[in-house]
Amino acid sequence: MLTPSRLGLVIGGIAVASVVLGSFYTVDEKERGVVLRNGALIGIAEPGLAFKLPIFEKVKFISVQNNTVRYENLQAYSKDQQAAGLNVSVSWHVEPGQVADLYRGYGDLDTMVSRLISRQVPTQVENVFGRYTAINAVQNRGQFVADIAAAIKTEIKGPVVIDSVQVENIDFSDAYEKSIEERMKAEVQVKTREQMLATEKVQAEIRVTQARAEAEAKLAQARADAEATRLRGEAEASAIRARAEALASNQNLVELTKAERWNGVLPTTVLPNGGVPFIDARR
Repeated sequence: MLTPSRLGLVIGGIAVASVVLGSFYTVDEKERGVVLRNGALIGIAEPGLAFKLPIFEKVKFISVQNNTVRYENLQAYSKDQQAAGLNVSVSWHVEPGQVADLYRGYGDLDTMVSRLISRQVPTQVENVFGRYTAINAVQNRGQFVADIAAAIKTEIKGPVVIDSVQVENIDFSDAYEKSIEERMKAEVQVKTREQMLATEKVQAEIRVTQARAEAEAKLAQARADAEATRLRGEAEASAIRARAEALASNQNLVELTKAERWNGVLPTTVLPNGGVPFIDARR
């Protein structure tokens, strides 16, 4: 049976054990512990098992993993005064070395997001969108998003790192979206026609080149034929001239030629004092 003194010892032992066990804590890899002694920050606890003084010290945990905050239907006007609602997401994280500054400046992550990120995102989206016409924001979306990200990163100064910014949707009025669609279709048709004209031009140039090549080939062939004819004529003329010169300079050759051309029939009429004639070799 427990006496009052023994009961007091048991209760005291339980209290001491609770205090001792409560003095140990674990910091996860994705967070850091802000160690407070009587409300004052005295250090940052790294991941692992750690000890704190009972009663006097407390630990608040700050996440250092990547986080994303989304903003739905941010209202803004384009350069050409077209209203739009934009859905934007911002990914961010706190560097372990900035946990102390974050706690001193904001106390916790939610307050930091509310006072630092959420104040700048709508303003910078509106500013950047105001530098683009509605159609340019759609057609040059990559550059548009990059400009928004650069503006947000420049203006957010504090214990947070902006990893990325995404514009997930740009919602114009139905009438304007229809006009954009029709305009883009018209531009596609113009581009298609320009490509067709360019193709036709190339094909025409190819045909002209082929015709020119064929004409040059025919001209070259005609020149070759004319040259061949000239050379043959010159050769034949040279041969005739050489033969005539040979006949004129060699009487025996003339007589031989006459003999070669005689058919063996003597003439029926012979003139007085004349020899037996042969046919004329020069015929």
